[in-house]
Amino acid sequence: MMRIRALLLAGLIALVPLTDAAAQSRGRDRDRDDDRREQPRNYPGQGLRDAPRSAPRADPGDIARRVQSGRPGRMLGVQERGGDYVVRWEYPGGRVSDIQVDGQSGRVRGDD
Repeated sequence: MMRIRALLLAGLIALVPLTDAAAQSRGRDRDRDDDRREQPRNYPGQGLRDAPRSAPRADPGDIARRVQSGRPGRMLGVQERGGDYVVRWEYPGGRVSDIQVDGQSGRVRGDD
């Protein structure tokens, strides 16, 4: 019985370094696989849409004042859409319109 225990213990002690070496080699293989993966390609102009704009943004208060000047009716609200602003406007008589305003310059583009 003692011999069996001694042999089992010796076998386990011999296996521990082998399992550690196998784990290290799997790690090296994993690193090599990462190197072989295809890297994303960069194209000219890629990501320009997501890049932060360098021009200053127009203030929503200024936009509201620009839309109000010379226009009858009242403003119902201002929303930002895709970098631009949309001013919801109610004309006398109840007609409601969305007015497009450039988000950088604050210039009124027109009614919808």
